[in-house]
Amino acid sequence: MITPIRLSYGVLALTIVLAGVLHLGTPLLVVLFSYFALRQLCYLTKRKWLALILFSIIVAGIAAAAVYFTRAAILALPDVADTSIPSASAWAQKRQIELPFTDFESLRAVVIDTLKQEAHYLQNVAHFARSTTALLVFTVIGIVAAGSLFLKTGLDPHRNAHAVKNNLYSICCDEVSTRFRDFYGSFAAVMGAQITISLINTILTALFVMAVRLPHAPLLIAITFLCGLVPIVGNLVSNTIIVFVALTVSLKLAIGALVFLVLIHKLEYFLNSKIIGERIRNPVWLTLIALIIGERLMGIPGLILAPVVLNYLRVEMLKVEVPSAD
Repeated sequence: MITPIRLSYGVLALTIVLAGVLHLGTPLLVVLFSYFALRQLCYLTKRKWLALILFSIIVAGIAAAAVYFTRAAILALPDVADTSIPSASAWAQKRQIELPFTDFESLRAVVIDTLKQEAHYLQNVAHFARSTTALLVFTVIGIVAAGSLFLKTGLDPHRNAHAVKNNLYSICCDEVSTRFRDFYGSFAAVMGAQITISLINTILTALFVMAVRLPHAPLLIAITFLCGLVPIVGNLVSNTIIVFVALTVSLKLAIGALVFLVLIHKLEYFLNSKIIGERIRNPVWLTLIALIIGERLMGIPGLILAPVVLNYLRVEMLKVEVPSAD
């Protein structure tokens, strides 16, 4: 008979593999991030119910902010285009490049005509809409699952009612819980390093934002720090917002912001490897390889999970004593 410990390792390994094969890395990360946030809030408030309420308020605030910024971006797009297109046209004329649009209306007409001519673009748009809907549903499910784990419903909530107290099912549940608890410990260790990375990224971005005097600088700095808590993906979100705000000022400033932020984004690969590698005591080259493999296997979620899995493997192997060859 297979031992409960071996079974628990198999369950954890199967979970990670299925997350990659079935493209469920995002909901897995939502569960981990939500549980991490709940634990930190509980540490500050000392009350689970208060932590859960605060977490719900934060999630609602983030959702409302996302809707607000999306709506503001859509409404501001015509003005941004009217401001930026003349600069782009002047730049193109100097280089004898003929653009197919002169204002926002002509740009929209070009986009619509292109979509009509290229059917696969419409298919891509439909696929993106379905993927976004599924992502939102998985996010909600992940948040609910994290809340349930935080309240400690457990894998065997009716353990005291079993006729056989030391039964195989309960023991297996204990071992599986231990494996996932250790895996979460690795995630929490990596997140501690990510907070440091976010602070460094926020300071560099704040210097740029204040140097060029972008509008809404305090808000942009706050968004950069909060988004930076999510490895890789967070920077992409904050960078998009900053470039869009810069675009409302001028096309040249937007291009400058994009170049600056891309350089920071590339730097973050090595920053992740250095800081996270030291935090989890793995060499930089090994962490870099893990990031590359994770990205190839699972995309952006793989980038986030790679150092977590690497640290977990190290911690588990340190527990195994190998007999001396002497």
